[in-house]
Amino acid sequence: MEVPATDGLGLGIGAPAGSGGRPIVVLRPAPRRHDELFDAAVRAELDQVFQIVDLPGIDPDADEALLDAVLPEVFAIVGQPSLPRERIARAARLRAVLNVEGNFLPNVDYRACFERGVHVLSAGPAFAQPVAEYALGLALDLARGISREDRAFRAGEEARVPYGRSRGVLLRGADVGLIGFGNLGRALHPLLAPFRPTIRVYDPWLPAAVLRDHGLLPASLGETVSRSQFLFVLAAATTENRHLLGAAELALAPPDARLVLVSRAPVVDYEALLERVAGGHLRAAVDVWPEEPLALDHPARALDGLVLSGHRAGGVPAAFREIGAMVRDDLLLLARGLPPVRMQPGARELIERYRNRPVTGQTD
Repeated sequence: MEVPATDGLGLGIGAPAGSGGRPIVVLRPAPRRHDELFDAAVRAELDQVFQIVDLPGIDPDADEALLDAVLPEVFAIVGQPSLPRERIARAARLRAVLNVEGNFLPNVDYRACFERGVHVLSAGPAFAQPVAEYALGLALDLARGISREDRAFRAGEEARVPYGRSRGVLLRGADVGLIGFGNLGRALHPLLAPFRPTIRVYDPWLPAAVLRDHGLLPASLGETVSRSQFLFVLAAATTENRHLLGAAELALAPPDARLVLVSRAPVVDYEALLERVAGGHLRAAVDVWPEEPLALDHPARALDGLVLSGHRAGGVPAAFREIGAMVRDDLLLLARGLPPVRMQPGARELIERYRNRPVTGQTD
């Protein structure tokens, strides 16, 4: 078999595929861009070891046709095109699907992958540090009203609240709650350590001993919410936790508590959240929304006590470059017959329970 040329980006035109030549790797990283993920040095390493087939996303029909043409010989797919069972069955040499968006999307037959021994990997860990730092920044804003004071100063109203009479609080020594202790929680934890908080964690997927080993207090959902002055919502969206924080749960929060939401929108009932904020019972900072972009006339845009962000916590160049490096490292390991170690492997017991969506602005 000969692989047809695409755009000339490192593809050996006419080079034999499969065992007779370099392993074939399909790059289909949309919505990420090729140059966003791979700098020149990383791309050169990939081109040296693999026969790269680029699917640039300009012509979806052409991309699909090219993917089908190389599928019987493909070694790995970087990105997440539609991979139903019949496509996976045709990919006899496929060793890995490396998702670079950070989600395990429902357009792949994961059971077929596991049955065939195909590694299903996610770049989620690359976003953990930037999201954690952003979450800490949002918490400090909620604690001291940084963005609020900026707006007041620009409007010439900085003296509206007499000095020392604001509702500012300290993060140091505070009661902190984490909803979820996966990639985001583990990245945020050391950032909170200098503030010496008491940290309670609700994560039904982890044994209490794991949390205690990290110096954390395992707690029920109700206890975590009711005893936290700062509450970080860090859980993935799953089949079980839609509106995990609804009206009843949010009502448990202490007076003037602060909530930071940076993981997935379906975990929180937004109508109930905005009602609590509007009533002055809760302050919140939100980076993810049920509908993105948020409608221009959405009431959240004019709500006091709410710090607004448009799904920007993880989207920094360093994170995208880290994804490219993770992909390179794990592909090189796989090519040597070794298991991948840098990207997050999908667990067969959990992967179909995630309820993720592409970064395209679709609604829940």
